[in-house]
Amino acid sequence: MAPFPPSHPLAWLDSHAARRREVGLRRELRPRSAADPMLDLAGNDYLGLTGDPRVIAGGVDALQTWGAGSTGSRLVTGTTALHDELERELADFCGAESGLVFASGYAANLGVLTALSGPGTLIVSDAANHASLVDACRLSRARVEVVPHDDPAVVDAVLAARQEPRAIVVTESVNSVDGGLAPLRELHAVCRERGALLVVDEAHGLGVVGPGGRGLLAQVGLAGSDDVVVTVTLSKALGSQGGAVLGPAAVAAHLVDTARTFIFDTGLAPASVGTALAALRVLQAEPDRPSAVLRAAAELADAAGVPAPASAVVSVVLGDPARAVDAARACAERGIRVGCFRPPSVPEGTSRLRLTARATLTDADTALVRRVLAEVLVPVAAR
Repeated sequence: MAPFPPSHPLAWLDSHAARRREVGLRRELRPRSAADPMLDLAGNDYLGLTGDPRVIAGGVDALQTWGAGSTGSRLVTGTTALHDELERELADFCGAESGLVFASGYAANLGVLTALSGPGTLIVSDAANHASLVDACRLSRARVEVVPHDDPAVVDAVLAARQEPRAIVVTESVNSVDGGLAPLRELHAVCRERGALLVVDEAHGLGVVGPGGRGLLAQVGLAGSDDVVVTVTLSKALGSQGGAVLGPAAVAAHLVDTARTFIFDTGLAPASVGTALAALRVLQAEPDRPSAVLRAAAELADAAGVPAPASAVVSVVLGDPARAVDAARACAERGIRVGCFRPPSVPEGTSRLRLTARATLTDADTALVRRVLAEVLVPVAAR
């Protein structure tokens, strides 16, 4: 790219890009082909359903029945009978009273936090929350307190000192970077004691943890609690696109009235709805898939020399951004695609490889991973 002239209003982008390049934080897009031969350990297709013929057929049938797009916002023409079907089945599966589908998991997080907060509300946000939750807090017009990761005692202290009449505690059930499980029982007890609502993002929990993949809330016995609201994504374990909010019916009704990312966004395309619904039905018919994900994650962790996670996410901390980039590139040269997480996705000094398990990984796949990581990680660690 040619640099901008010094007087150009975008000239500052050149120096900004140069600084990012110097510290190893420049990013680029790498389009993959449909016949990509690489073993993918970077994506979030935890159950291996993105290419499942039954799931694809669900999308094709929806496309042929309803057309390519939803044609409008959910409140105009963007709600089909298929949307309603997915909302009911997803809520039933997760033990919630009601569900509401959004165009993305990001939009679901923005919609639920902004609609349930505002002036007179305190939001207590875990320091490790996903960017969508961080942005939702910023847009909420509420007072926001960011607390240390997975620390119910600090959450309790912040709630006890609040002056606002309403409060929300928000966390991921499964951390998207390190794969750790949130202390949901303890957080819920604090919220109940202090009269706060608990909002849990189950993006990386749905389909992986809990009975039959119903999420961490189901695992700890909190599914369906009337003081808990859940967000999920359809783009990870369910192999599709979109997001949803699950919880009391009154919450869904309130979001229909007030959530801007629901009211003013075009409804999720029918093909995405159809694939998500088909994937959910495969998960219900094959409830052993989540345990297969966890077994695969344990294999990947063993190959990387790190403890086995309680989720599908295997985190290999390397520290320096350049080291992480070099390791990810070396893996790709050997036929394996892995995630490379650098600031601001992770704190300074904790750049890492992020490997994601999949239920459909074969013995040959894991053998390849062992060979490649043995070659890549030892030289990187020895620097």
